[in-house]
Amino acid sequence: MVRSGERVTGSAVPGADPQGDPFLPTRLAVPARPATFLRRRRLLDHLDQALDTPLTVVNGAAGAGKTLLAADWAGRRDRPVAWLTTEAGDQGPGMFWAYLLQALRAADVPLPPGIGCPADAGRVDRTLLTRLATELGALERPVIVVLDEYDRVTDPEIADQLEFVLHHAASGVRLILVTRTEPLLPLHRHRTAGDITEIRNAELAFTPEEAAVLLDLHGLRLPVPVAQALVERTRGWAAGLRLCALAARETPDPETYLKRFEAERTAVADFLLAEVLERQTPETQDLLLRVSVLERFRPELADALTGRADAEAILTALHRGNAFVEDLGHAWYRLHPLFGEILRAHLRMRHPGLEPELHRRAAQWLRRSGMLAEALGHGAAAGDWEFTAGALVDDLAIGQLFTGLRSDDLTDLFSRMDPEATSPATDLVRAARELSRCELDRGLTHLRHAERSLAGEEDRAEARDEPGPAAARLSALLLETLAARLTGSPDRAEQAAGTAERLRDQVPADLLDRHPELTALLLAHLGSTRLWAGHLEEARAALSLVAEGTDGVSTALPREDSLGRLALIDYLDGWLGRAERKATAALTVAERYSLPQPSGFGVARLVLAAVAVDRGELRLARAHLDAAAEARPAMRDPVTEAGRALATARLLLARGDTRAALAAAEPGVTADVASPWAQGHTALVASAAHLARGRPEAAAELLHAVPGHQPVCAVGEARARLAAGTPLAALELLDGLRPESPAGPAVTVRALLVRAEAAHAMGDPAAVRRLVAQALHEARRERLRRPFAEAGGWLRPVLDTAPLRGLAAGWLTPEPAGPPARTGSPRPEDRPPVVEELSGRERDVLRRLDRMMSTEEIAADLCLSVNTVKTHLKSVFRKLAVNRRNDAVRRARELRLL
Repeated sequence: MVRSGERVTGSAVPGADPQGDPFLPTRLAVPARPATFLRRRRLLDHLDQALDTPLTVVNGAAGAGKTLLAADWAGRRDRPVAWLTTEAGDQGPGMFWAYLLQALRAADVPLPPGIGCPADAGRVDRTLLTRLATELGALERPVIVVLDEYDRVTDPEIADQLEFVLHHAASGVRLILVTRTEPLLPLHRHRTAGDITEIRNAELAFTPEEAAVLLDLHGLRLPVPVAQALVERTRGWAAGLRLCALAARETPDPETYLKRFEAERTAVADFLLAEVLERQTPETQDLLLRVSVLERFRPELADALTGRADAEAILTALHRGNAFVEDLGHAWYRLHPLFGEILRAHLRMRHPGLEPELHRRAAQWLRRSGMLAEALGHGAAAGDWEFTAGALVDDLAIGQLFTGLRSDDLTDLFSRMDPEATSPATDLVRAARELSRCELDRGLTHLRHAERSLAGEEDRAEARDEPGPAAARLSALLLETLAARLTGSPDRAEQAAGTAERLRDQVPADLLDRHPELTALLLAHLGSTRLWAGHLEEARAALSLVAEGTDGVSTALPREDSLGRLALIDYLDGWLGRAERKATAALTVAERYSLPQPSGFGVARLVLAAVAVDRGELRLARAHLDAAAEARPAMRDPVTEAGRALATARLLLARGDTRAALAAAEPGVTADVASPWAQGHTALVASAAHLARGRPEAAAELLHAVPGHQPVCAVGEARARLAAGTPLAALELLDGLRPESPAGPAVTVRALLVRAEAAHAMGDPAAVRRLVAQALHEARRERLRRPFAEAGGWLRPVLDTAPLRGLAAGWLTPEPAGPPARTGSPRPEDRPPVVEELSGRERDVLRRLDRMMSTEEIAADLCLSVNTVKTHLKSVFRKLAVNRRNDAVRRARELRLL
């Protein structure tokens, strides 16, 4: 019996819908796939799970490829699929169920004529749904039903009815919903029961490999890195990729077009504006246009830009509706990159001049919320440089201009600063930028302007009994200690650091905790000026606080710098092993965080070069010096310049080029005060040159005139006195060395060899053997070879006597004659330097070097930044002891790394 509201025609298939119009066959047909359609096996395999679950949801944004995926899958079935494309214009449940019944009949699903058909477009009788569920449940094989564009079904009553049929048909139906939004069905129940298959936006996105194949189908044979960049920009959005491919195909240079296309002037813009923006309410459109100036946003930030309080509900709905608003978690959202580009262009058309104001509001909200980095970017975009510089200084973050973490970004950001912007903060930022480039005069001019302005502000604050600009003053003191370091002014550094220490109590503790790099930089600058002044223990104390302090990327460069200085102190004291370990640790710090290169002041490599000279590894020393020269650190101070000059001079001395060594030892370091150790080591080079030319008296006088008590100079003078034929004077100098001296093997071994030579001159062979044996014991631990080469011809026959021969064999002299496999041991100069283990990423870079790829090509191929690739290259060069690409490849082949 047919109930009211239903009709049964004379044939099995009704001829018209409830409104009397013919059924539209296009709504019942599986869509055709275009010739450029790419079948993606991973998605088809996932969709195959639909055969095992009553409900499947394919949920993605407009143009995500949902419909074509479902159509491709349906076309590969061995049985008919009931396909219905829903329409927003349907007039209610009656029309929906009439079309769904027609789709079932079109797919040859055996439905009896008596099941009926809704006669009223606005309603459907429950008994019809009951009969339908019963009939479907009785089928031998479940029927597959695809409802495409299901997001157009907004009537909750239809959703309830569909859930009723799905539930009571049991295993007789496999329902697949293709939708842009979360369907109005109790999905949580299906998830709990495990009877739902879901394919969502993230899975629908094209991978770079899939994008490359898709472009190929459009006649564009492009490398994977180009496809990778396009996928990053489109987020793998299918329609965006296809539209870009179609447009690129019409251009003479498709690769360049895909790299640089302007989204707002393409078919992509037309699609997104029509399919996404114009479907929204005026309030939602206004919010989308305003937040387009942001990289990411929270509802509260969006409200600050709109002046309303409805952002949370709107953003939730946009995300649920796959309207190109991505949920980042923790209440943060972002726009799809292409959608954002198009919205920004649309914002400028609809609201000319509004963009700077939006950036200003965003900067103020972000600053209040403690998100400094983003606040600075928006402040700069607004052109409000007083606010932007003030935020950096007041947050005590000016040290970030020097730490490598964000220094390049901040330098670039403030390079656009309006020259008319004047405030203490803008002057401090200008001073920091100039000092970071070692432009001392300009940097100090800006610093003095800032200090005068701050003094005036402090006076006014004191008159009003208000706190003064403590953060700005502390920032100025940091720059003062840096300037003192660059000019070699230890007194100025001590004064500035002392004032900074007293001022710390006036700065909120949370600021200091948030920016440990400021304290680290202050101590590093202070320690370096103490080192220059020759106060080595005081320098060690300050630098150790940095090296052993807060571990993190913000303090990585101060720690690298301090470890390099500590390595230099150890070297000056004669402890080569300690110096090498600290210098290697310094290089590792920057590599660990992939910080931009060159970094710091570059002292660590100079120390490694000097250590290599003392060990007789002259090729390795040259490689370290070349690497240091190639790095060209952004900042140079007297310690660095003196270290470079002395390491170079010592290498030249070891190679016998005394003239070049003398020239290299005079670096022309500009400093307010002289450095005793720099003077002493310069005199040592000159003294060695005089000795080589047979002028021992002149050599001795040079070292005698060096101020301060430096053990290494006393030993050098003793050696010269001995060469002048006054062994007693030489021994007197050595006896005068203080027992508490921290001198290490590089000094004590030389002193022992001078004593041994004196004993040799006085005819005491027993003392000679005892002293040389002691020297060999101390030197072997450090692989210290250079002092034995400097000692002269008297030592060679001594080393050839037992038991000294055994002590020297293998590391200082060749192994004794033996089996053929052990003969011809390489000399220290011929041994390849020790190679540290390359990391996996460094091996990746090395393999691409072997393929003669440029730095930019390596970066694109490995999906890394150019700066990161440069960091890996520096590390590879260091570990292979080379300084050129071709040498790295050749050395790697020798070591069978390639």
